[in-house]
Amino acid sequence: MPPKVKITKENIVNAALDIVRKDGAAALNARSLAAAIGCSTQPLFSNFSSMEELDAEVIKTAYELYIGFINAEIERGEYPIYKAYGRAYIRFASEERELFKLLFMRDRRGEDISPTPDFDASVKMIMEANGFERERAELFHLEMWSVAHGIATMLATSFLSLDEWVISRMLSDAYSGIRRVHLEEVDK
Repeated sequence: MPPKVKITKENIVNAALDIVRKDGAAALNARSLAAAIGCSTQPLFSNFSSMEELDAEVIKTAYELYIGFINAEIERGEYPIYKAYGRAYIRFASEERELFKLLFMRDRRGEDISPTPDFDASVKMIMEANGFERERAELFHLEMWSVAHGIATMLATSFLSLDEWVISRMLSDAYSGIRRVHLEEVDK
């Protein structure tokens, strides 16, 4: 009798990510995942206590992939770091549409929405670059994030196609305008 193939958590999460990438988060369930792996549902529930636990691991892994986009954009060195964060967010939406939707376009009611490390890093960059207090820097970042999210959402949903130059210009213009408003308020 041939040895049983061990199906690991990593195998399961990778297969789940592939399903989400291809068909969206709504397509991920125990049956579709078992079929993609080529097994019964038993190995899924030997590795995860529930689909909710698996979903949480898929979200965590998708977030790690998103952080990889940020790090790659920073390493490219084409933009200042804060702008690189925005470009990475938008590139992630364009290249990983369904994972972007999973992370940033789902109902978050009932979830812990504490600031993430990338949010905190962004706020600190704004504070240091502009001499703003944390509360003002958080508002500034939320305003910029709204702009970046709007662009990213248009790309993730194929609502609009924008070239790199236009995206870069939109982010720069928004940053300059929002910064000007905040600096004027500080000077009053």
